[in-house]
Amino acid sequence: MRVEQVKPYDTGRQKTEQVREMFDRIAPAYDFMNHAMTMGIDRWWRRAAVKAIAAARPGDILDVATGTGDFAVTLYQKLHPRHIEGIDLSANMLAVARDKVARKGLAEYFTFTQGDCLELPQDDASVDAVTVAFGVRNFEDLAKGYRQMWRVLRPGGKLVVLELSTPRNRVTRWFYDLYTLHLIPWLGGLKSHDRDAYRYLPRSIAAVPQGDDMLSLMTRAGFTGGRCRRMTLGTCSLYTAIKPVNTPTETHDAN
Repeated sequence: MRVEQVKPYDTGRQKTEQVREMFDRIAPAYDFMNHAMTMGIDRWWRRAAVKAIAAARPGDILDVATGTGDFAVTLYQKLHPRHIEGIDLSANMLAVARDKVARKGLAEYFTFTQGDCLELPQDDASVDAVTVAFGVRNFEDLAKGYRQMWRVLRPGGKLVVLELSTPRNRVTRWFYDLYTLHLIPWLGGLKSHDRDAYRYLPRSIAAVPQGDDMLSLMTRAGFTGGRCRRMTLGTCSLYTAIKPVNTPTETHDAN
């Protein structure tokens, strides 16, 4: 099954609508669950993603599917860019993000916008880097999402995508399945009161394109130099790619 067909609740409504509803529901518990279910390793994954983008010295960063702004805050604290804009479907997640940067005294460096990542409101070639942390598997149309990210990047700009993935080793995969299919939905249900959201998590991870398949999607959207780094026994993958310098600004492969 394609990841676009995997939905949190039912098959009758569009995925975008269901994902918005899901994150609005679990927003208060989201940061706790992220850190708890990865035993804090998600923080290391984010730091690895920051290192992947650091050499580009981006001044303007767009963080797509920014959620509660955890990765956006890490980007600012490590790189000190001119400005970071986060965009997300969920108003409740963005409320947490705005409160987070305000409490840290960083609000002037951030803009948080509610919007659809498949219809980015940013102008063509307007940002130096685009980042997505644990969000692309929630897109209703992954190929369109990458075309939109290509469009808003300046020529020479960098794309960095963090996404959960499934281990290849059979023994590791057995423990991984036990953990993600049983323990996480139980814990997620207790904390967020939405067990379906945490049943959706392993199903969407299993369905999302991984490794070369993900890089092929990026290439078809117009990116070059794609690389994949698998981390922590294959449970997370870090993808990087570049928008070529000699490229027109109009949307690539818009059909």
